Amino acid sequence: MNHNWTLVIIAGFIEVLWAIGLKYSNNWISWVGVALLIYLSFFILLKATKKLPVATVYAVFTGIGTAGTVVVEMIFFKEVFSWSKIFFILLLLVGVLGLKLVTTEPAKNEGGV
Repeated sequence: MNHNWTLVIIAGFIEVLWAIGLKYSNNWISWVGVALLIYLSFFILLKATKKLPVATVYAVFTGIGTAGTVVVEMIFFKEVFSWSKIFFILLLLVGVLGLKLVTTEPAKNEGGV
């Protein structure tokens, strides 16, 4: 895995934090924290899209965010556990991983153009 895919994964984990923050923020300090996390996740994501296909990057980013948010909610915030949720999260992750595996990175142009 190269540096750009690592950035996508980091941005996805930060997305989990701000998505949960949207639900649990209750004062201006926590809202500022959520806004900073949103900015940071998209800043990192935009860096990765300069070298990777946007559609695949966004699918991976949202897949990590969706699956991560559901899992964190179940583990830490007593969201109802359901095997059907786990099944569909795994199905989502298989699709996202499949997209990543079949997407090729553009060849580096050594001419500088």
